[in-house]
Amino acid sequence: MSKTSAAASRQKLVRLVLTALLTALIIVMAFTPLGYLKAGAIEITFITIPVIIGAVLLGPVGGLFLGAVFGITSFIQCFGMSTFGVALFSVSPLRTAIVCIVPRVLMGWLTAVIFKAISSKDKTSFVQYLVASIAGPLLNTILFTGTLLLLFNNAPIIIQLKEQFGSTNVMTFAAAFVGVNGLIEAGVCAVLGTALCKALSVAMKKMKI
Repeated sequence: MSKTSAAASRQKLVRLVLTALLTALIIVMAFTPLGYLKAGAIEITFITIPVIIGAVLLGPVGGLFLGAVFGITSFIQCFGMSTFGVALFSVSPLRTAIVCIVPRVLMGWLTAVIFKAISSKDKTSFVQYLVASIAGPLLNTILFTGTLLLLFNNAPIIIQLKEQFGSTNVMTFAAAFVGVNGLIEAGVCAVLGTALCKALSVAMKKMKI
């Protein structure tokens, strides 16, 4: 086996192992208190962090795959583990699956695309990692909320939440609904995501992966 083919095989193996580890981490976080802070219909998630890491280190395909894993675990939460998810599932299982999965798939893929676009112009600083780490949770929040309101705007649970927030305007409600948790998620991901992505990226470059 030539050195080139050996290096390619090693790179493929490392990428597969990293994908498996991040998949396992997402699953563990999804079904333990590590992944969510829940307060009724408000759910703050940090599962975007391993998805962001995968998007940065594995590219668009890796980000898309890990986003799908995140989305599937989110949908499974609707079978009794999430009060909000159960309420949506009772209205429409199909629409609930779309809301849980599609935004997360797009989030993982788009985060990788954004990182790739920035890194092509700036390969030296941490800015590319910071932007990707902030883009992940913001995309997750925007895409999830947008899809939710598109498919469930007239559902009883959404109408009830609008009354609680004192707003019937879609944009005002969306801002109020995701404002606090969106900022918390973005802040945590900006710190942890940037640090982890930068460190792992440097390590992989030293290993010539």
